[in-house]
Formats: sequence, C-alpha cells, structure tokens
Amino acid sequence: MAKLIYSMITSLDGYTEAAEGDLGSGVAEDAEVHTFVNDLFRPVGTYLYGRRIYETMVFWETALEKPGLEPQHEQYARDWQAAEKVVYSTTLTSVSSARTRIERSFDPEAVRQLKADSPHDLTVDGPNLAGQAVRAGLVDEYHLFITTTAVGGGKRFFPDGVRLELDLVDQRRFASGLLYARYHTR
Repeated sequence: MAKLIYSMITSLDGYTEAAEGDLGSGVAEDAEVHTFVNDLFRPVGTYLYGRRIYETMVFWETALEKPGLEPQHEQYARDWQAAEKVVYSTTLTSVSSARTRIERSFDPEAVRQLKADSPHDLTVDGPNLAGQAVRAGLVDEYHLFITTTAVGGGKRFFPDGVRLELDLVDQRRFASGLLYARYHTR
C-alpha cells in the first residue's frame, strides 16, 4: 500500500502561512534544499491539492519553457509533470495541467482506496486539505521543513483538536538554517 505524506514549509512556531503571508526562507531560493526535495519526492505518483496550493504549483507545468531555469528546478518540473494531480475544489471549472482532475469534495474512503491501489506514494498539500486527511487518519508520514522564523500566527500545520503520536525517523539541517524533520505515525 502506498503512503500518504503531508509535507510543507512551516515557521519555527508551526505555521504554514503567516498572518502576513511570509514565512521567511524556504526551499525555492536554496539549491541544496530544492535538490533534497527533488530526491525526496521523486517517487511520488500522485499529488492531492487544495485549490490555492494547486494554483501555486501549476507553475511547474510550463516551467521548462522558461529560459535560465536552474537544474534542480528543471528536474522538479519534469517530476511534477510526470505525476498525477487531484485538485479538491468547489470553484475551479477547469485545470491547466496534464494528468490532473478535479474532485468537488474530499472523500476519505476514496483516498483510502487510492492509497491501496497506487504503486507510488501520494502527498496531500495545503493545510486545509491536509487537515481533513489528518482528521480521517489517512496520513502516514509528516515532512516538515522548518524555517528560522517564528511568525506568531496564521495557518497551522497541524489541525486543531487532533492529537497525534509520532516517531521522528529522519532529520537534516541545511546550511541556510532550515530544518527538515520526517515523522511516521504510530
């Protein structure tokens, strides 16, 4: 069975988006981090997105057409384009990337079946959508990329009202100060 992975950049105090929107240093500006992310998520076969994160990530559909793209960005674009994408949205009427479909609501049973049928791991991206997967007990791994900034509020990585027991299975510190921590569910 495939794993469902929830991964996002977070502030030091656990927010995926600050009230003002800026979390500080992230993966896009750092070649070391971006290369690590490429290697980590290359085996992913399906991305589950909320509308907002999809609208950010769809950049990768045409990124290879842009001159001067860094090698790590070229690799990420190829990997992203090769994966399936499911966008959960009640407002989108169409998508602008290949291998992408829209679902109007998050159905935990359908995601369980997708995990059971998939030969490759899946990710759930965006704190609102991921919160639904966390509450349904679907997330197998949590990958946090923790910045050096505490932002004091915003959208939290973990949903309120959910208690989790996790095991730290991997960690890494990058030259930029960014920390990576990977946890398995117990």
